[in-house]
Amino acid sequence: MLPRSLGPAARRLGLVAAAAPSTARASSASAARRPCPPSDGDEAGEDDEPLPLRTPHGPPAPEERRWPRRGEQRRVMLKPIVEAPSIINKTTRAYGRRQTQLLPRNTIRREFSFITTAAKDHSVLTRQLLDSRHDTVDEVGTEHDPFIELKARFMDFKQRNYVENFSNYQSLAQQQTPKFMVIACADSRVCPTSILGFQPGEAFTVRNVANLVPPYEHGGSETSAALEFAVNTLQVENVLVVGHSRCGGIQALMSMKDDSTSGSFIKNWVSIGKSARLSTKAAAGNLSFEMQCTHCEKESINSSLLNLLTYPWIEKRVNEGTLNLHGGYYNFVDCTFEKWTLVYREGLKGGSKYAIKNRSSWS
Repeated sequence: MLPRSLGPAARRLGLVAAAAPSTARASSASAARRPCPPSDGDEAGEDDEPLPLRTPHGPPAPEERRWPRRGEQRRVMLKPIVEAPSIINKTTRAYGRRQTQLLPRNTIRREFSFITTAAKDHSVLTRQLLDSRHDTVDEVGTEHDPFIELKARFMDFKQRNYVENFSNYQSLAQQQTPKFMVIACADSRVCPTSILGFQPGEAFTVRNVANLVPPYEHGGSETSAALEFAVNTLQVENVLVVGHSRCGGIQALMSMKDDSTSGSFIKNWVSIGKSARLSTKAAAGNLSFEMQCTHCEKESINSSLLNLLTYPWIEKRVNEGTLNLHGGYYNFVDCTFEKWTLVYREGLKGGSKYAIKNRSSWS
C-alpha cells in the first residue's frame, strides 16, 4: 500500500521506495485521525492531505505539521481547528464508539436555569435584606402605604408593652412554654389572640380554612406539623379548636355535591370535614341552608376533636391525663363564646368512648 505522505505526482514517478518507513507510519496515524470525510468529487486516500488535528493540550503534533516535499503537489495547509468560546464538547457513547457533539453554551445554561432560578431569586432577596444600604431607599407613594398605620401600631406596642414588660420578653427570647395549642380559622374576623386575650408565649397557634384538623392518615400538613411540635416538643397541656359563625369554609363544604371532583384547593381541603357534613344533613337537613351551616360549624369542631385522637402521641397523652382537648365556638354576630371539653375513655354511659363536659357559654 502506498504511503499517504506521497503526493499523486510522486506515486506516478514510482517513488515508493524513497519513502522512509517512519514517514509511512506517521502518515498512516494521521490518516486514521482524519476529522471529516472527503468532500464530494474526491477519492478518499488518493488526493487528500490529512488535516492537522488540534490536540487536547496544545498545537498539532509535530508529525502532523509538515511542509510538502520537493516534487509533491503543493497544497494549502489548513490552520488547526480552534474551539470557539461559545461551543463546548459533549462526549457520548453510541454503539461502542465515542462521539463528540458540539453544543452551544447557552443551551446548557437553559437546561440548568430552571433548576436554579428559584434558589437564586430568594438568595438575592435575602442578601438585600442583610445589606443595610437597602434601608435608605426612598419609597414612592408612601402617602398610600398601608404599613404606615402598622408602623405606628408597632411603635405603640413597643413603648406600652415591650418596654414595660422587658424582663418577660427577655425570658421569651430564650424559650417558649405555652400552655395552649390553638387551632383557629384563617378568617380575618376571628383572631384568637384578640378574642381570648392571649399574651405572647401563652398560645402556640395555627390557623387554616375552617379550623379543620385532618386525621392522622391524611398525611403531612401544616396543621399536623404544628400539632406534632406543640404536643411532643412544647408539651402543651391543652389543645383548643376554635370555630366561628358565618364560616366561608363551612359554607363551601355544605355546598359541595356528593360526587364532586374539583381541582379547587379550597374544596379539596374542606372535604376533610365531609363526616361533619353528612351528620349535619342527617340532623338538620330540613332546616334552611344558613341553619345547616350553623349546625355544621359546631359539628366540624367535634369532628376535628375526634380526628386529634387518631394521632398516636395525642391519644397517648390524653389517656395519661397530661393533655386535654377542648372545643370553642365564637359568634361574632352577637359576640358570644361557647366552650366545652372532650372526654375520652372506655366504659362511658351508653357504651361510647366520647362525651362532653365543662360546657359553658360566655356572653
